[in-house]
Formats: sequence, C-alpha cells, structure tokens
Amino acid sequence: MVASPLLEVKNLKKYYEVDQGWFKPKTYVKAVDDVSFTVYKGETFGLVGESGCGKSTTGRTLLRLNAPTDGSILFENKDISELPYEKMRKLRRRIQMVFQDPYASLNPKKTIRQILTEPLRVHDLHSKEERVKKAIEILEIVGLSEYHLDRYPHEFSGGQRQRIGIARAVILQPDLIVTDEPVSALDVSIQSQVINLLLKLQKEFDLTYIFISHDLSVVKHITDRVAVMYLGKIVELASTKELFQNPKHPYTKALISAVPVSHPDEKRERIILTGDVPSPANPPKGCSFHPRCSECMAICQTEAPPVVEMENGHTVTCHLFTK
Repeated sequence: MVASPLLEVKNLKKYYEVDQGWFKPKTYVKAVDDVSFTVYKGETFGLVGESGCGKSTTGRTLLRLNAPTDGSILFENKDISELPYEKMRKLRRRIQMVFQDPYASLNPKKTIRQILTEPLRVHDLHSKEERVKKAIEILEIVGLSEYHLDRYPHEFSGGQRQRIGIARAVILQPDLIVTDEPVSALDVSIQSQVINLLLKLQKEFDLTYIFISHDLSVVKHITDRVAVMYLGKIVELASTKELFQNPKHPYTKALISAVPVSHPDEKRERIILTGDVPSPANPPKGCSFHPRCSECMAICQTEAPPVVEMENGHTVTCHLFTK
C-alpha cells in the first residue's frame, strides 16, 4: 500500500530584500529558490547540504515562521502558504519543530513544567491537572523523570535539553515534525541516543519527520528519502539507499565522498570541491554549481539545468543527464 502525501511543496521561494540605498536597484538574497518535494505520511524525509544552502530556511518557511515569497505549501491537500494567522496557529498543533540549539529554544525563565504544559494550554487541551500528567508521561518517554519538572533549562546537559525540546514538540501528538539539525550541537555519543529516541517516538506516535542536517552519516541512518540542496535549490532527490549507492549529481558525489568510512580497509575516492559557495544574493548564471564542478560544460555556464526524472523516483537537476 502506497502512503498518502502529507505535505506537498510546490515551487517554494523565500527571498530577502537587500537594502542598497535609494538610488540603487533592489537585489534579493534567494535563500530558497523554486523548491518542490513531497513528504509521505510515516516517512522521514531528509534535507541535506552545506551551511547556507537554504535547508533551515526551507524548514522554517514550511511552518510559516518565515513568510514564503512565492509557491504553495499543501498540508493534506490544503494550501497553508497564505493561511490567516489564527487558522495557522491552530494548525501548528499538527506541525511542530525541533530546533538546532536546545538551549536557545527553551525559555530560561520557565521551568520544564511550564515549558511542556504551555503548548497544551495555548491549544486549550485538557485540564490543568491533566496537562501536568501529560508532561510527566512525555518526560518519562524521552528518558527524563517527574523530579525534573521544576528545574530550569540551565540545570540540564545539552542532550537532556534536546530531549525536552523533543518532548515539547511531541506532547501535542502532531502529524509532522520538522527537525532542524537536532543533533549537530551534541556529542557523538549523545547524538546516537537522540536519533534512537526520534526513531522510537516515530514508531510510537506514528510521526512524520522532515530531518534537516549537514551530516550525511546521520541522514543515511534515519531517513527514507533525501533531497540534496545547493544555493537554495534541490539538485538531487532519491530514496536514501539509491542516493548513497548511485549518486548522480557531482555535488552529491562530493558530499558522499566526505562521509567517513566504517572500516579501515575500505577505500573511497575523496572529491575535493574547489572555491567557496557563491553568494545567494548574486548566484552564478546557468547552473549555480558550475563554478565548482569538475564536469562543467559550456551549457552549464549559460542555461539553468532542468529536472531530469531517472528510475525509481530518482530526480537530478544537471545537464549531464539531458543528452
């Protein structure tokens, strides 16, 4: 049985205007530029790429924490890209987010009791006593205890704070959770614990994740499908197994070549990208990756590549596959 689409993103754009003064033409930072993908119910969909590629902005725009410049965001076939504030506020009960920094995302002036019961209060769920019971239940599920309720965020380790952030997102029992680099600020040993917790919660609460990360070794472990972003655009999208076994785009190949191998005898050709990521305020003409691409052709410098459909739902945006 094929899972039904939970979220459909079509031609999503998020531009930021750059103020250059009164007499200069307007310019825009194209943080997200014509991004389209579908997330199916029950799956973990990965968004990967270097810092500054637009993956976090995409995640925040999906929740309307950033207002989209253009495009549509369909949640269960309903366009939420221009939903009025009050309706969007109610919808956020079903779409939650886990932020990258587990300390900055928790109010330092509030106890864990207040942090966890506030979402239930805002959405007018349960009585006051029931809210506390729900908070205790979710704390125990994420590996903490009732006696943590009256502590403040600064009294916890980074891993514990991220567990609290996850608990806050899950307590409303949403359908979709956007996780923005949820383990990048944690020690490696704690990362595995948090990843296993996310997998456990997904199974227990039938959750759907959008997992944003720059760490492909983590993405390989947790995701079902992956979209690779570069300079605000998706350059390749495929199932996780297909992407790692048969990458098509030169940028994807370079990213995968940088993933540490699991065995000392295993050999892998390392692809070193030259140059820096261009500014999204002044992207290159043609293919945005062509200044750093070892397989660049003349057409890459003048024409933007189309999205090419490969086998098994594998898509790649590259002139190498348009012949």
